[in-house]
Amino acid sequence: MKDKFILDACCGSRMFWFDKKEPHTLFCDIREYDKGFIDNRQNRELHPDKIMDFRKMDFPDKSFKLVVFDPPHLIGKKDGCRMTKTYGCLNKETWQDDIKRGFDECWRVLEDYGLLVFKWNECGVKIKDLLEIIKVEPLLRDMRRGLSKSHWMLFMKIPKLN
Repeated sequence: MKDKFILDACCGSRMFWFDKKEPHTLFCDIREYDKGFIDNRQNRELHPDKIMDFRKMDFPDKSFKLVVFDPPHLIGKKDGCRMTKTYGCLNKETWQDDIKRGFDECWRVLEDYGLLVFKWNECGVKIKDLLEIIKVEPLLRDMRRGLSKSHWMLFMKIPKLN
């Protein structure tokens, strides 16, 4: 795994990746689907390198230089609908704990001075509410307003010097 120093903790169908087979990245997801799983679209498939739950990852501490965290942002949607198949869904009873546990796991496997990229869509939960849940402030975030409700945040794991 030495050549895999980037982790995508919930890769889905890798839609925002320029190179969907980026060689230094370990692509993980809890789901797996063959091509055509969404409305018979043959260009979409979901085959992670490792099937894994982002809330409990089996990597040693400080394993990655860069972690990408794009968890499901839909909460309590019906299983089987197109959006849920595409992006996954969080349980409406446990989603806050699930996001906190997922962020904490991503933080745990991130090296000191490593970067964590967190993508979140405000379709249901506002960024300010999300940040209250994870209790870590990003260094940078995409502040665009308008049609897109997706936000990109960048965190750096800076160790405490005490």
